Amino acid sequence: MRWVDTHCHLDATEFSRSAQYQRALAATNNVVHCVLPAVLPGNFDAVRVLAHASGDSYCLGIHPLYVAQVDDSALVQLAAALQQHHTDPRLVAVGEIGLDYFVPELCASPLRERQQHFFTEQLKLARQHDLPVVLHVRRSVDAVLQGLRAVAGRHGRWQGMAHAFNGSAQQAQALIGVGLKLGFGGAFTFERAQQLRRMAVSLPLDAIVLETDSPDMPPHWLYKTVAQRALGEGQAANSPAELPRIGAALAALRGVSVQSVADATTANAQAALPRLQALLCPPMVESA
Repeated sequence: MRWVDTHCHLDATEFSRSAQYQRALAATNNVVHCVLPAVLPGNFDAVRVLAHASGDSYCLGIHPLYVAQVDDSALVQLAAALQQHHTDPRLVAVGEIGLDYFVPELCASPLRERQQHFFTEQLKLARQHDLPVVLHVRRSVDAVLQGLRAVAGRHGRWQGMAHAFNGSAQQAQALIGVGLKLGFGGAFTFERAQQLRRMAVSLPLDAIVLETDSPDMPPHWLYKTVAQRALGEGQAANSPAELPRIGAALAALRGVSVQSVADATTANAQAALPRLQALLCPPMVESA
């Protein structure tokens, strides 16, 4: 049984002293691969070095939550990094990029227009380098779809995934329709997440990839309530080692075997990020 964590931030400060330990722990749980997205030019090297050290892969991009911290020179840095590393088989996508309409200040001028500008320019770079995209779509699916269609044309197709999907059935079908997979992680493991759990069951299995978004988006078994935190219980960091249990939760919801979910979501990850195929299935070396 093999699992692929399609979205985890092992370079985050929460893992500053334990990234290699957390990756090794995940490996003991049959997590055979992790995809490490960047969020700023300042962590481009970190995700690349980690990916090479652990046999994983990485994405380069500027996250919408960070557009207030950078100017257009960040796009120049991204273009240069993509050019420099475009032949690196472990560079699998442009990401994490997208739009965030959850944070109030990002919804108002000038940051609303700024994140839209960064998103469009990064989509163009993905097209230029023939790379998939890893998309942040928090309360912004319709606007993200509009951006995808503006760059690729109304009937243009994309490869990649909508990370941490939490939209409607219609939005899910629209994303699938342009060629994307939908990322599911710890959020659907909460019983109160009724709409998301219905989506996890009703969507075709070949549209779903699994992720942890470590150290964020903890599943229910790691989450501490406000009352628990008030009593001094710290919020446990999520990690790639939780992915098999998340996969098992998806299998239970759908009433299928855990093996079938592992097989399907691993195949889906390779379809979304084609360079993964060579990393997960290296060519056989003939003996002399």
